[in-house]
Amino acid sequence: MTADGEIIHFDNVGLRYSTEREVLSDLTFTLFPGRFYFLTGASGAGKTSLLRLLYLAQRPSRGAIRMFGTDAITLPRARLPALRRRIGVVFQDFRLVEHLSAFDNVALPLRVAGHQERDLAGPVRDILEWVGLADRIDARPATLSGGEQQRVAIARAVIARPAMLVADEPTGNVDPDMAMKLMRLFEMLNRQGTTVVVATHDLDLLRKVPESLIMRLDRGRLSDPTGALRYPPRKLT
Repeated sequence: MTADGEIIHFDNVGLRYSTEREVLSDLTFTLFPGRFYFLTGASGAGKTSLLRLLYLAQRPSRGAIRMFGTDAITLPRARLPALRRRIGVVFQDFRLVEHLSAFDNVALPLRVAGHQERDLAGPVRDILEWVGLADRIDARPATLSGGEQQRVAIARAVIARPAMLVADEPTGNVDPDMAMKLMRLFEMLNRQGTTVVVATHDLDLLRKVPESLIMRLDRGRLSDPTGALRYPPRKLT
């Protein structure tokens, strides 16, 4: 995090794949710690591409990105994993490890971070209970429904209390009641200081998180209906 409280800053960032036209153009914005952001836009607007930049899966074609006070563009590749561990990601396609149980998929970030095995059971069981999967703890992904896989993916993303959570359509495969429960989980993390960025096409969700800020993508460019791109940081409690 920088001295002035910024967690991420994009400066005139553009992204193109191969020789195609830019899919993202002239993105300049700041994300602050402890804020809850919704990223919206029509299909094809560039939401997933922007998320890939945010969790360091993609380098921009131009511009500058600073994350947690570090120049993410010039950072040596060997230091990228440590930076990525500060970011929890909920992928649209889940990306669960097929040969691992729900428990072991969720425990994976803690193991990578070096937590002792004796310290895993409590937190992992608690988070799986929270997402309604206490009775599926030993199940492998192939035996889970799409909605259950989504919930395991969300549990895995939040188990290590990341500094930033990035979620790509996290409620797309669950029923409305579970969708609201998952949003409450994101809100709880947010109140504890985690910056949350949720990409969604579900406009009803935007009204259910009162203090959220909205970033709207239209053909690769951002608009700012709630002041998200310039909003000052709030004091965390």
